[in-house]
Amino acid sequence: MTITRNVTVGVLALQGAFIEHIKHFEGATKSGYSDYEFSFIEIRTEEQLEKCHGLVIPGGESTAISLIAQRTNLLGPLMRYVKSEKPIWGTCAGLIFLSTQVENGKPGQQLLGGMNIQVKRNAFGRQLQSFQSDLDFSSFIPLVYDFPTIFIRAPVITSVLSDINGPEDVNDFIIHTKNDYENKAPVQILHQLDNGLIVAVRQGSKLGTSFHPELSDDYRFHKWFIDEFIVKAL
Repeated sequence: MTITRNVTVGVLALQGAFIEHIKHFEGATKSGYSDYEFSFIEIRTEEQLEKCHGLVIPGGESTAISLIAQRTNLLGPLMRYVKSEKPIWGTCAGLIFLSTQVENGKPGQQLLGGMNIQVKRNAFGRQLQSFQSDLDFSSFIPLVYDFPTIFIRAPVITSVLSDINGPEDVNDFIIHTKNDYENKAPVQILHQLDNGLIVAVRQGSKLGTSFHPELSDDYRFHKWFIDEFIVKAL
């Protein structure tokens, strides 16, 4: 007799493209998972967060997500969730929120400190500089040679923590996390653009992408997250 495992994946729903992530996860898990019963839920409270086997922090506006988390008393629970070592994926603004340090940050902005990276906000410029590019992710997602990646006012990873010499060497205002969590896994650079900009990284159970897979019509990146991060962690 086969026992079905109930699995809950949350998408932080304070601001940004959370509904699109949920729809992509539902599409990605329609078949091939007979041993699992997936639920994809919007997260706005600590009680909802505690139910989750994994979490996605969507794109949107990183400062707004941070301020709303503080105002709704969710920042502390999110920082504790980071320490739990459960899988977390941050896309665009979510990547910023998940980082340890951010260049050109804004006063009052908070970071979860889940990944030992420094990022730069709006690295590609304003909304008008948004673009789509088909990228080859086959080095970490089998057979995915042409994924449609969408960049909207996207950040980039400017350094891993061991490369950072200190804020005195950077002209832009730098925000540091207040979380005392230490991610001891190595930072893996998953993808760099042709110009060398880093747009996808992994550190243990944490994943960060500059782009928006949830805004494409392609479910393969979400399926990979389910297979590689959620299912393997159960």
